[in-house]
Amino acid sequence: MRSFSLILKQFSRSVLLIAGFAFWSLSTAYAQTDAAKGEAIFKSKCTTCHKIDTRLIGPALGPQLTEETDDKYLVQWIQNNQALIAAKNPKALKIYNEYNQSGMTVFADLSDADVGNILTYVRTTWKDMKSQPAAGAATPGAKVESGPSDMVVFGLIGIIVIAFIVILVLNRVVGSLERILLKNKDLVIEDEVVTAEGAVAVDAKKEFITKILKNKKLVFFILVAGTVAMCSWGWVSLWNTNVHQGYQPVQPIKYSHELHAGIMKIDCQYCHTGAYKSKNASIPSLNVCMNCHKVVKTESEEIHKIYDALGYDPKTQKYDSTAAKPIQWVRVHNLPDLAYFNHSQHVKVGGIKCQQCHGPVQEMKEVYQYSPLTMKWCIQCHKRTEVNGKGNAYYDSILAAHDKIKKGEKVTAAVLGGIECGKCHY
Repeated sequence: MRSFSLILKQFSRSVLLIAGFAFWSLSTAYAQTDAAKGEAIFKSKCTTCHKIDTRLIGPALGPQLTEETDDKYLVQWIQNNQALIAAKNPKALKIYNEYNQSGMTVFADLSDADVGNILTYVRTTWKDMKSQPAAGAATPGAKVESGPSDMVVFGLIGIIVIAFIVILVLNRVVGSLERILLKNKDLVIEDEVVTAEGAVAVDAKKEFITKILKNKKLVFFILVAGTVAMCSWGWVSLWNTNVHQGYQPVQPIKYSHELHAGIMKIDCQYCHTGAYKSKNASIPSLNVCMNCHKVVKTESEEIHKIYDALGYDPKTQKYDSTAAKPIQWVRVHNLPDLAYFNHSQHVKVGGIKCQQCHGPVQEMKEVYQYSPLTMKWCIQCHKRTEVNGKGNAYYDSILAAHDKIKKGEKVTAAVLGGIECGKCHY
């Protein structure tokens, strides 16, 4: 019996020892796969090329890591994918060829535990994304709220209109009946006066109005005042003809200057490159937008309008020129054909800021015409703007030409800018 108890005690010690090792290994594994630490590493090293739910430069990691369960291989791939490709690993070669043989960054500084944390974070986040219903989707069995139908709305409006008409008719009928009753009872009606002879006379108010109309001087004054008012109104209307101050058309793509030029402080000439070197400020090419939006806000509907216009597929990151189509932008600032305006002459030579003519663009969610852009407005600006000729190459050349003229030297039109394109070609 004693020997049996000793055997049982040794067996229990062995079981406890094995259980302890198992608990230690599990706790170590859990410590090595911390989702919170993985999130921090993912955001600092992976977000440039990867998203969890959609493809960016690299694949969407959520479904990719859910399908790939060989964590040992994933650790090797993330730490040094180039070594796997050089060793002709089938999985590595498949991914390498699928993404046009563009190699992934090597993260040799990440330990096995760091990679495990990243894998845990991605898989946990992807699982949560799939378990949550899509935005705007109705939950099964839930009652969908809907507004009243069009028939109900128009029916209510019709009832209100009919009731209003009925009230007006009834008021007229009641008024007529009251007048009849008053006349039958030989009572005086409010707007009539019965004389001693029994005749009905007009009320004093109407008589007063009649006297005013017979006053020729007063009528003449009213006519003169009305004529002056109408002429003033006509003058203002004609003066403002074709002046579109405040014009704010709806553009095919919602673009916020407040966000880009204001909050993000992007320089105007990053997009409108022509303002510094040519007559026109130019509408930026959509390729300028793609410098950022190939990676930024790729889920936005407005950004997808840019993709559609360029024939760009964000999943494959390839362009299809046959599917490309131009964006029909609506011009905001228009000058008549008889007016010539050169942006570079004002921006580069004159040193004028964009806001001086276009207003506080950095505060506009949608751009509108801030200034009247009339000839009077331009002339007033030219009268009060001082010319700074110090260190300006244009004015230096003019002064040099004047000095030559004083000395009697030959000066051609070309010296004064006569062969510049903008002098003849609008």
